Amino acid sequence: MDLQQHYDTMRATAFRQLAQGQAELDLLIESEHDTRRGITLLARPPASIRNRLEELLAEFRSIEPDQYFYPPLDMHLTILSIISCYPGFTLDLIEPAAYQEAMRHILVQVRPFTITFAGLTASAGGIMVQGFLEGTGLEQLRNSVRSFFRSSGLQQSIDQRYSIQTAHSTIMRFKSPLHNPAALLATMQELQQEVIGSFAVDTVELVYNDWYQRAANTVLLETYPLRHE
Repeated sequence: MDLQQHYDTMRATAFRQLAQGQAELDLLIESEHDTRRGITLLARPPASIRNRLEELLAEFRSIEPDQYFYPPLDMHLTILSIISCYPGFTLDLIEPAAYQEAMRHILVQVRPFTITFAGLTASAGGIMVQGFLEGTGLEQLRNSVRSFFRSSGLQQSIDQRYSIQTAHSTIMRFKSPLHNPAALLATMQELQQEVIGSFAVDTVELVYNDWYQRAANTVLLETYPLRHE
């Protein structure tokens, strides 16, 4: 997949919708009755990257203050959704230890890999930072996880919603009608060549999470350091 072309296509489609005031509003973000939960394998960018993203979000807050902005501690890169969030899912419906052991088995041979965040893309529902891969480490990791779980007999829903192939990270979601879509889109264009930074993914987490990966609703099941040569 040509990631830049994919991100460009996403952005162009979103810009047409947003320019016409057709943002897709997430009405569950502030709901106390949202019971959607799942199991995710993810990586977290370092503080230096999160701080830079927070600076970018400050520009969008000044334009659209009523939207949802990811707090720095919630920012993440989804490697794979093992069990995609669905209403009523709780940890007592599975055996967490089996998932933890599965990840130990898979990750023992996985090496660290590098992600570069640069520029922004969008959907009708929010704004994402573009992630670019160096090498094939992330793709190999995802394929190893897919292969294991499809033959494991453990509950999983990998790729049922869509097959993740990118390395983007969602940093803003629309929850209210846009006040100034023209200024929002102009700011995105200005930041399009912004290089946010590169980071090595040398640790990944298996978590029980809500739809938005909010820290308050996240249970860390296990942390896995990736092996160096």
